[in-house]
Amino acid sequence: MTSADAVTNLPPLQPEQAQHGAVVLQALREAIAAHGGWLAFDDYLRLVLYAPGLGYYSAGSAKFGSGGDFVTAPELSGLFGGCVARQCAQVLQLTGGDLLELGAGTGALAAAVLPMLQQLQRLPDHYYILEVSADLRRRQQQRLAGLPQALRSRLLWLDALPAMPIDGMIVANEVADALPFKRFAIAGDAVLERGVALSAQGELIDADRPAAASLRAAVAHIAESLAEPWPDGYQSELCPMLQPWIGTLGAALGRGALLLIDYGLPRREYYHPQRSDGTLRCHFRQRAHDRPLLYPGLQDISAWVDFTRVAEAAADAALEVAGYCTQAAFLLATGIEAQVADSTATAQRLQRASEARTLLLPEAMGENFKVMALTRGIDAMLRGFEYQDLRRSL
Repeated sequence: MTSADAVTNLPPLQPEQAQHGAVVLQALREAIAAHGGWLAFDDYLRLVLYAPGLGYYSAGSAKFGSGGDFVTAPELSGLFGGCVARQCAQVLQLTGGDLLELGAGTGALAAAVLPMLQQLQRLPDHYYILEVSADLRRRQQQRLAGLPQALRSRLLWLDALPAMPIDGMIVANEVADALPFKRFAIAGDAVLERGVALSAQGELIDADRPAAASLRAAVAHIAESLAEPWPDGYQSELCPMLQPWIGTLGAALGRGALLLIDYGLPRREYYHPQRSDGTLRCHFRQRAHDRPLLYPGLQDISAWVDFTRVAEAAADAALEVAGYCTQAAFLLATGIEAQVADSTATAQRLQRASEARTLLLPEAMGENFKVMALTRGIDAMLRGFEYQDLRRSL
């Protein structure tokens, strides 16, 4: 979607949204002034997405589902959670222990995974949810209050990762793409870092400055792996937080598996010279666009995941890349077709078949989303990766 499309297609703000946006904009003006007139884009994201009381994820607006800004796979269909549960069941059979979900949204994934694990007789000792948003935690607790007591009793909300490593599963669905990331641009032989400044009228504008040595080195490391050089004016994203984030999760995992599900590509595809505008996307009321400075604090902003960077971070964290495939291949391997066929009522079967198509089709979620498993102490082939092995593309 072009910038012009973004402006003309987005719905107008409601009065309370406009009021909140004005408060966030004032906080941004103060932050930009405090940083000498220029704010790095990852710092911009930390404020507009995560600042208490201001950021998109910490404010009270609806974010997920048909009434929010975007629909995630667990919200779309319980079929997705049933498939994730089957992969969790295999790992839990080998390791015992607990299941930890990161950033659980509305609780839709947990609402599907726990009953399926009970059906498979592979319930974890605890189902931990690490949620940084107080608003989303309340919504999760409300949704999951309807589960049977035998399942509710296993739920525990955490403010931080467990102090001691857990055996079992860690699941992160659409979490890595929301980590604050940097933007860069190529200008001749120079690498520029794209940040945020203020116009003479006090409005937010893109502003480039020469990249610091650390960013230049990271960009050079990417460029060395590519078959062709980038054209002048090329721009993209880079997430320095991925390595420490994977390292922290690796330290939190004893014997078990970390399952990552997200929009993403291997490095050579992510940074292909023809992908000259990067992967940044914003979502507002079911519409996608590429204007991250529009509606600060009121819209989701994300970038696709460089799964090669994840694999590099896994090696540093003493984790093995045990599987990497498309979401479609993962869901087929974990029995999505059987779940559809198990529907007894015709209407339910037709509804599930429609949901399955959205989860599987290449032009929908099936190809753009990838699934990666990082393991420690597990030798068995993981069920979800039996149909496809894309690890060589990393």
